[in-house]
Amino acid sequence: MARIFCVANQKGGVGKTTTTVNLAAGLAQLGQRVLVVDLDPQGNATMGSGVDKRSLTLSVYDVLIESATIAEARVASPRGGFDLLGANRELAGAEVELVGLERRERRLEGALSAIDAEYDFVLIDCPPSLNLLTLNGLCSAHGVVVPMQCEYFALEGLSDLVNTIKQVHANLNPDLRIIGLLRVMFDARITLQQQVSEQLKSHFGDKVFDTVIPRNVRLAEAPSYGLPGVVFDPASKGAVAFKAFAGEMVERMRAK
Repeated sequence: MARIFCVANQKGGVGKTTTTVNLAAGLAQLGQRVLVVDLDPQGNATMGSGVDKRSLTLSVYDVLIESATIAEARVASPRGGFDLLGANRELAGAEVELVGLERRERRLEGALSAIDAEYDFVLIDCPPSLNLLTLNGLCSAHGVVVPMQCEYFALEGLSDLVNTIKQVHANLNPDLRIIGLLRVMFDARITLQQQVSEQLKSHFGDKVFDTVIPRNVRLAEAPSYGLPGVVFDPASKGAVAFKAFAGEMVERMRAK
């Protein structure tokens, strides 16, 4: 049975897509079978996986309106080692179409159940807002991985996300929980970041992943080459950290 995780944060620009794509590639290098679902109409996870979003014949949009199955719409990341259910601009219109449909927040859940046995991990890259697309992700997931920068405003965004997860847990998906908080774009030279990091650990305890992803130029450059950072420059600090994070994730799941 696949472990289905949303990578989510209602704050934008915190590294959700970078986390999704690099965790997927890191898990694939550990022999895990991985599917990435891009739920963001910008299609950044699609492009970062090495797939041209403009060339997709079928996408997550077709799966949500039930005109295609995941088995029909998925493609392989050319060098990432994982499968991808891609997104493009069409997805922006899906929200409007979904509003009038039955089971509108459960479309993705139904589609994923058909391919559940084929994967060890399904990682869902959510848009940075609470809308019907994010809701589809949260309703189909077992848990949420929260990438966050260690700065003051990030803590405020985190409290919003925790409240959202509580509401979805209470009303729509009793399996949903926070799997862990991942500290990203971390710069140990900045005192405030160290202070926020300590606050997170004291408040959330073992919900904070041990691995810390440093701020790293090579990770930022990788998407322009259509590659996950762990493939683009395996020796870079960021890539090494994401591979360690993939290992930590596998260990956490085995311990459960």
